Amino acid sequence: MNQVATPAPSSSGADFVKSRRSSIIAAIFLMATSAIGPGFITQTATFTTKLGAAFAFGILASVLIDFVVQLNVWRMIALSRRNASALANAALPGSGHVLALLVIFGGLVFNVGNIAGAGLGLSALLGLPAKWGGLISAALAVGIFASSRAGAAVDRLIIWLGLLMIAMTAYVAFVSGPPVGEALQQMVVPQLVDWTAITTIVGGTVGGYITYAGAHRLLDRGTVGAENLGAVTAGALNGIAVTGVMRFLLFLAILGVVSSGVVIDVSGKGANPAAQAFQAAAGEFGLRVFGLVLWAAAITSVIGAAYTSMSFLSAFKSDISERARNRATVVFIAVSLVVFLLMGTAPAALLVFAGGFNGLILPLGMTIFMIIGWRRADLLGGVPYPKWLLVLGTAVCVLTWYMGGVSVGPIFRLLAA
Repeated sequence: MNQVATPAPSSSGADFVKSRRSSIIAAIFLMATSAIGPGFITQTATFTTKLGAAFAFGILASVLIDFVVQLNVWRMIALSRRNASALANAALPGSGHVLALLVIFGGLVFNVGNIAGAGLGLSALLGLPAKWGGLISAALAVGIFASSRAGAAVDRLIIWLGLLMIAMTAYVAFVSGPPVGEALQQMVVPQLVDWTAITTIVGGTVGGYITYAGAHRLLDRGTVGAENLGAVTAGALNGIAVTGVMRFLLFLAILGVVSSGVVIDVSGKGANPAAQAFQAAAGEFGLRVFGLVLWAAAITSVIGAAYTSMSFLSAFKSDISERARNRATVVFIAVSLVVFLLMGTAPAALLVFAGGFNGLILPLGMTIFMIIGWRRADLLGGVPYPKWLLVLGTAVCVLTWYMGGVSVGPIFRLLAA
């Protein structure tokens, strides 16, 4: 049943609190860096170029949807002491296997895009061909998971690179001089609402594997159960805050460039709209900053996608060891790399498609979790579940089904474009 027991505070209360804080910080940054990966960066540049300040509404919608989805998912997984697939199977037999297959496949699509993003990042930073950049980055990720101290290495790398991304993007947002007043106005009253753009950005920030990244990290570290619920909820809120800040900073950085009259190519073969925007804002230094930001986002997302996708293997083998799962993660990254090297699709187009595809997976997982919340509260440790959270979750579930329905055609046309 893949249940995880909360570690007892055997040595001292202080050690236990420190361990719990460490696990929550790691989960926050795993969720955050997964949500602000290369897909999100490229999607934001593409849609801000097309929609201008009106895309502020899409950014706000993604943050609000993220809030509802992550609070429900972190809370239910913590209370049930089960990962998403095991919890789904306990409520609706077989649904966990379907969810696992979709998340693993969606994670593979996303990871191909993540490796493509790493290639774009090193291309902008060092001038390497994108495929060589992707190869080097994938090799680094494989080395991390092949290490005997993979868990600690993942946590430290993700935290420091996450902080670096925020600092560098804040700098570019400042020098680009965006029209903040107009963005705030259109955040509430947009001139144009593009559901395909919103579905894609939601998929790139909370769809597919990203939905479960932070919660599964907490589960693996044993920070679960009613006794940790307050800390889990605070962790989810802090993770959402970190991703929200990064989303708006990146949007403002691109908007400042677009509003100044700079023309950014979003449709050409091999176009890299975010790189063009950073370079327009801060010259050659801006291009190098973009390369560093995109590479940091990509390598952390490669790790997050591989780690979270392979955590769903327990749906098919409940007693899988951590060592075996790390080996599977290495294979997962290697397969993603091979697909990237063989594909002829432009990396930027692939990154936008990956977000859209994972946005189509989101409503299925949310449907299962809402059924659990409304009908199977017995699986949640006997703790009363907040009705307001279920009502909001149901509303978001219906909205994501609608967005997926109206966007499925345009999303799959992205690869053919």
